[in-house]
Amino acid sequence: MMLTLKDVADYIAGLGIVDADHIWIGKLQDKVEKSIGVYPLKRAGIPRQPVGGTDHAEKRISILVHWNKSVLETEKASGTLFYKLMTSRNVTVNDQIILFNQMQVSDPVPVGTDDNGIYEYVIEMDVIYKR
Repeated sequence: MMLTLKDVADYIAGLGIVDADHIWIGKLQDKVEKSIGVYPLKRAGIPRQPVGGTDHAEKRISILVHWNKSVLETEKASGTLFYKLMTSRNVTVNDQIILFNQMQVSDPVPVGTDDNGIYEYVIEMDVIYKR
């Protein structure tokens, strides 16, 4: 089975950072404060074979943490999400087993503010899961 963006969004909802209705896939709707967007990571390259062989696959993900007008609160929320993603192992969501997340950045990356002055951070990772 293939892991979908919806599966990743449901997984993030289970981490307890925000309510599920504040997690979006594909496009951040309405730019509501304290929201998280889940997107496919647009990175060039050839398909890679994850550790574990053909029984495992990877999904490249970009997460936008769209928080509030406080850079400190936004940094804290992003850091909390980053740590929970980095340390979680063997999580089942929607009949998919997520083995671990391979972080592609050392920390959440600040990307400034949107047009309304809301601070945003980005987290990039590869989700390694069982097929």
